[in-house]
Amino acid sequence: MVRARNIGPQRDAPIGLLGGLRVFWRALGILLALLVCVPLHYVWRTVHYGSPLPRVFLFLAARLCGARVRVHGTPLRRDVFYISNHLSWIDILALGGASGTAFVSKAEIGSAPVVGWLSRLNRTVFVSREDRLGVAGQINRLREALADNWAITVFPEGTTTDGQSLLPFKTSMLSVLEPPPPGVLVQPVVLDYGAVAEWIGWIGTEGGLANAKRILARRGAFRLDIHFLDPFDPRDFPGRKAIAAQARNRIVPAMERNLGKPLRPFHLDVPQVGYSRDKHDRAA
Repeated sequence: MVRARNIGPQRDAPIGLLGGLRVFWRALGILLALLVCVPLHYVWRTVHYGSPLPRVFLFLAARLCGARVRVHGTPLRRDVFYISNHLSWIDILALGGASGTAFVSKAEIGSAPVVGWLSRLNRTVFVSREDRLGVAGQINRLREALADNWAITVFPEGTTTDGQSLLPFKTSMLSVLEPPPPGVLVQPVVLDYGAVAEWIGWIGTEGGLANAKRILARRGAFRLDIHFLDPFDPRDFPGRKAIAAQARNRIVPAMERNLGKPLRPFHLDVPQVGYSRDKHDRAA
């Protein structure tokens, strides 16, 4: 059955008084969760190596933002490389809260005053796609992370879309799987926001702060289904392009089953956030 197209209020609609109050209370809730979880995280780290507190905080933050997460399938906990579609910064909260995964993120996120610090608490691996000469060092950092038994998530589209499309996968960060570290599996993941996907998607020229305010001002909750698909052994698909193709071949049918229709090309009147398809991307 094809779902009705319902993307909710317009992106440029004014937030209003009630929306502003929802932004305030949700932001306050996230701040309180942070004030509780961060000290407990540092206390935990004095006696144990791994801490569950980043995962707890991400779970609470996703819920406070309105996401009601439902997990389908079984996420692998260790020695796994998740490959997922990408719609919003909510993806990070929800995926991290559901699985405890760390993430691969753009280097500029690491220099952001608060977000960068929080990302490091969750063991984020920062990379720069523009630093072509530093790719080897970035791959080494990813290998070290995988060797430390982390679950790591990569969003290979390189940007966020609308839940109705899937951009070409950029494969440079999958070089860490050439050859795959011992015991590491790849698990494709599909994030499905249902009827609000197009509204949730962070696309176009919308700024980060404006996007956050718009989502925090939204009335009520929204569903987010996380589908952990069957994992596969990257050794059966030698090379980063073959691994990316196999992951995509599993993600596309799962997205189409959720949508009840084929994926569509990603059409925007303006470039999507953080994405420009240059000759390097086409070569990847």
